[in-house]
Amino acid sequence: MIPQPDSSTNGNRNGHVDIEEISVEGFYSRISQQNDILILDVRNDSEFESWKIQSPFTPETMHIPYTIFAEDGPYALLELPQLTVVPQDREIFVVCAQGDASDLIAAILREEGWNALNLSGGMIAWGNHYVKRLVVERESFQIYQIDRVARGCLSYILISDGKAAIIDPLRHSKLYNEFINESGADLALLLDTHAHADHISGGPAISKQTGSPYFLHPYDGIHPFDLLPAVIDYEVLADGQRFVLGELTIDVLHTPGHTLGQVNFIVTDADSETYAFTGDNVFIQSFGRPDLGGQGEAWAPIVYETIYHKFKNAITDNTLILPGHHSTFAEADSSGLIARRADDLWRENVGLQFDDRAAFINYVLSHLPQMPEQYVEIKRVNIGLSQPDEAEASELELGKNICALSDAYGL
Repeated sequence: MIPQPDSSTNGNRNGHVDIEEISVEGFYSRISQQNDILILDVRNDSEFESWKIQSPFTPETMHIPYTIFAEDGPYALLELPQLTVVPQDREIFVVCAQGDASDLIAAILREEGWNALNLSGGMIAWGNHYVKRLVVERESFQIYQIDRVARGCLSYILISDGKAAIIDPLRHSKLYNEFINESGADLALLLDTHAHADHISGGPAISKQTGSPYFLHPYDGIHPFDLLPAVIDYEVLADGQRFVLGELTIDVLHTPGHTLGQVNFIVTDADSETYAFTGDNVFIQSFGRPDLGGQGEAWAPIVYETIYHKFKNAITDNTLILPGHHSTFAEADSSGLIARRADDLWRENVGLQFDDRAAFINYVLSHLPQMPEQYVEIKRVNIGLSQPDEAEASELELGKNICALSDAYGL
């Protein structure tokens, strides 16, 4: 059954009544399955081009920048003739940055006969929406995938015998703390696969809040541009290191290339089933770009050696690959999970079809999207060199991750 959209009545706001809204939870439910929805994005051109809502089940997004003037009264809409091109036989979800301009335009559309809903909170709320999925459940352990869906950022919670570990925790620490508290487990490990560029890690903050140790490879404890050392407290990860979490063993595999300190975590259960938490090493589509430390040409050969030799030799064809990002909803399976068995990944991932080292390196260097300028600052934040407030952190994290090669995003 398709969930019904959440709606609210805002009284006489902006001179309009009964302005209906849909929450980000309801919005995600609707666009995650087959539908005939039209998304009407009314942000300006640059905002729309840098980050837009995409779903394989939603056939169309229409972009019409709004024009609002205030001289004739609050939020008086003087010029928006483009709205006449919006089809009236579709359900319309109107989107803007924070949900205010779209609120007004949705009301105008409804008054003129369109079935229009405002996305409550706009792209800000959409960017902060998280979905929790069960990866695997056994009597002795559970693995959960935490997806910040709009940004394509993935993290994981492992629970076994009353102990928990978080891999690649994202910035909003409250949801992790609440979930682990509800599970009754004790947080034992905070593990980052690398010092991230596209988002702020929640690892250091959760470590301060809980006293649980935070682990990072020391090569990522130095800012690649500033060459300054980290000023956060962290424990050192090393190749071949092993952790025990209840019935699970967690082996550290150094996988440099995306960053020099990137590691993967190879988890084995009591039945010898393996799970590879790959961070930005390999994704379902493509793999981690080597240039976010400013050393694309130098690090591209390292990516080849890491993927085709070290990583491939460390896993079996039946290993479940659990990446740190996704670029589109199309990477999910029928349950919404972003995961693949290794044998399927080697066959399906177009970026992993190279036998020749030189051809691979040329492919990498010719498919690098532009690096967002905020990534340098995010790397500072993640090792404590910069401490943004909440508004500044939100601004740094606007937009989708661009950690893979350009073809993963259709660029």
